[in-house]
Amino acid sequence: MKKNLKTPTKIVGKRRQGFLVKMASRAGRKLLARRRQKGRKRLSI
Repeated sequence: MKKNLKTPTKIVGKRRQGFLVKMASRAGRKLLARRRQKGRKRLSI
């Protein structure tokens, strides 16, 4: 039986919106900087 496509998985989340993906682009690095400035405990997934 096929898996439900809407069910989120950790590995897919990390691939699409993980820390390394965000570090790869300029906009992503700015996003992380904003979250650091705000004092977020978790910067990304």
